Amino acid sequence: MWILDIFYIMGWLAIYFAKAMIPVSVSVAYLIGSVINWRALALIGAIPCLLLLFGLFFIPESPRWLAKIGREKEFEAALQRLRGKNVNISEEAADIKDYTENIQKIPEDKILDLFQQKYSHLLIVAIGLMVLQQFGGLNGYAYYMNEIFELAGVPSITGFIVVSVPQIPAIALGSILIEKFGRRTLLMVSVTGECLGCFLTGLSFVLQNLNWWMEATPTLMLSGMVVFEVSYSLGIGSIPWIIISEIFPINIKGSAGSICNAVNWFCTWLVSFTFNFLVEWSPAGTFFIYGSISFLGVLFIAKLVPETKGRTLEEIQASLTHFLQ
Repeated sequence: MWILDIFYIMGWLAIYFAKAMIPVSVSVAYLIGSVINWRALALIGAIPCLLLLFGLFFIPESPRWLAKIGREKEFEAALQRLRGKNVNISEEAADIKDYTENIQKIPEDKILDLFQQKYSHLLIVAIGLMVLQQFGGLNGYAYYMNEIFELAGVPSITGFIVVSVPQIPAIALGSILIEKFGRRTLLMVSVTGECLGCFLTGLSFVLQNLNWWMEATPTLMLSGMVVFEVSYSLGIGSIPWIIISEIFPINIKGSAGSICNAVNWFCTWLVSFTFNFLVEWSPAGTFFIYGSISFLGVLFIAKLVPETKGRTLEEIQASLTHFLQ
């Protein structure tokens, strides 16, 4: 049985950190890709996918889903396993049951129903975080990093190593700090860092265009890229998905997740498609635009994004919607 417990823990961790590990995966891909060809890199990239698939078999069903479909014994067993053998789950189990009973009195909402007034705050927060995650310029950096190095006169291999290595400790630090300082605080720090990174990158191109301080331009550009990538890894790369999973009630969680994913991938495509055109117009201006979006993102987070640290899903959702009141 202890072997199954080990695989269960591995599987749970794999899912919990799947989004947070994206920056680390990008860093590792940069490092490995600098010394091998793309075909070998693609095959190596398939290995973590297989491990993740294997881990899925050892993850228990969601307690709230089990409660929703009336499988009470399995619900309590799953909740006990997640909380630990010696934890008293009676109060939490009762809260989940009450919440589920109230939810079941309401018809399950469809995607169009998400645009009702009672869900407006939730939808604005969720879509806003998806837009901010992508419009901060991540994919401009990620997909065209080699071109950025060439524009700044930095050797590609050197650049990849300098930018990639700091991301790995950054994601570990973010995982530690998220429960200490909270989601919103870490998000604000992360997006502020993105803003600073874009400003430094843009400034390096301004100096290059003006032929000022040319010997420092590559260092300034690399510093901006490192600050941006570390900041992304610290919070904005993973926390939006955590918040989205916490703020939506179970009756609309599936529809909300579909919309958020669609918005996220559309923004990914839009940034990737427009980056070349923006750089042709002005390399410095491109990164100043991304930095300005991140600056507005800090204000958005401070004003609208709720803090979910230390609160149950039921408490979060009841405070953000009125249909349970």
